[in-house]
Amino acid sequence: MSLIPATILTGFLGSGKTTLLKRVLAEAHGQKIAVIENEFGEENIDNDILVSDTNEQIIQMSNGCICCTIREDLRTTLQELAQKKRKGELDFERVVIETTGLADPGPVAQTFFMDDEIAESYLLDSILTLVDAKHAATQLNERQEARRQVGFADQIFISKTDLVSGDEVAALTHRLKHMNPRAPQKAVHFGEVALSEVLDLRGFNLNARLDIDPDFLKEEEAHEHPEHAHGEHCSHPSHRHDHGAGHHHHHDDDVKSFVFRSERAFDPAKLEDFLGAIVNIYGPRMLRYKGVLYMKGTDRKVIFQGVHQLMGSDLGPSWAEGEKRFSKMVFIGIDLPQDILLQGMEQSLV
Repeated sequence: MSLIPATILTGFLGSGKTTLLKRVLAEAHGQKIAVIENEFGEENIDNDILVSDTNEQIIQMSNGCICCTIREDLRTTLQELAQKKRKGELDFERVVIETTGLADPGPVAQTFFMDDEIAESYLLDSILTLVDAKHAATQLNERQEARRQVGFADQIFISKTDLVSGDEVAALTHRLKHMNPRAPQKAVHFGEVALSEVLDLRGFNLNARLDIDPDFLKEEEAHEHPEHAHGEHCSHPSHRHDHGAGHHHHHDDDVKSFVFRSERAFDPAKLEDFLGAIVNIYGPRMLRYKGVLYMKGTDRKVIFQGVHQLMGSDLGPSWAEGEKRFSKMVFIGIDLPQDILLQGMEQSLV
């Protein structure tokens, strides 16, 4: 049986996760999706698209999708679903997990790699994060869970942009980009989003053949501030002290990103030792790290990524004839010691 793709849907309370999910489930795409909900969500999805109101943990929906609530832990629920699928008792092609608004997606993502039984049945596809434009500034300022959800995202959907000014949206997108430069952002109205932007994004590939993201190695677009490469002092209005214009001082988001780049090759043993040591110390604060590396001893790109203490690498495509070889690694985490990380990466080069 081929692996079942899984998507994690996260976002702070009231950001529109359930609206988005309902839309995905109600759309006539012909796909059978199993939805796993954390029970204490703001609004249960089952109100208007379920076949019957029952106390069962797993409910078949009128459109052929399945909905189930986590009564025990996620692992048990995933195992039960996979088992029923194998036995032919349930028919579904993919899983979407809706986390509670206060959840840290890290442990949910780790379930797919730590547990052999789960890893043999499922492939984690991506983490989608919804951000509520109206309340984002306050939530990001006050709640680390909201900042972590942004740091983990493979794709960010911004909801309720119609309730705020264009300047506020621009300041928010800039701030999110500062926290997580590798996640594309898109405004969504009432959950209306194309299915192709939700499923099969291949944002996570710790244990699968890696598809290299063609845009990953491109330099950032010209409008990006060069200082973002290292996340240093930014004078954009959304980060400045600017008491008159109603902008907050966002300089101190603890979730930040920075990029390491080099045209020299890495020494594989040195890099492994360094990253192993770093992950031991800072693992819980390292949300996502991802890179395409130029490694000594191979003519192929090495694709590398990790979440918290878990990391994995795989050989990607060969470097093309005449292609400039270089490494690019993005780190996204909470108060990470940028100087130590950049210096350690530098010292791991040949």
